[in-house]
Amino acid sequence: MEQFDQNTPLFAISVAAELAVMHPQTLRDYDRIGLVVPARTGGQTRRYTMRNVAQLREIARLSNEGVSLEGIRRILELENQNAELNQRVRDLEQALANELMNRPGARVFAAGEQGVESLARGRRPAKQNSVVLWRAR
Repeated sequence: MEQFDQNTPLFAISVAAELAVMHPQTLRDYDRIGLVVPARTGGQTRRYTMRNVAQLREIARLSNEGVSLEGIRRILELENQNAELNQRVRDLEQALANELMNRPGARVFAAGEQGVESLARGRRPAKQNSVVLWRAR
């Protein structure tokens, strides 16, 4: 079964235009100038993602606030770059966590006088020869 996410090209131009509350010609213009570039099918039909629709809505909002198309292009470029870097950080964090968890003998713990202690690899806990008396209060 195929998984869908925000980057899965699903919507034809008419549906994307309706979701973004725009005219389809506006979407064609944005594609032509490189503002929002949808995926293409084998027959060169545009297919928009949920992320594209969100970008189109953001373009409409920024445009209504008086931001030029060039300013909007730069904002979207920086947002895309930020999203890619955030994803890269998440991927690297996951890879590091997997590496640390899968490393044999990387983390060893023992109970000690101070509670649970982390031991260096290859080191055994010191033997305790003391007797501890405990009395309920």
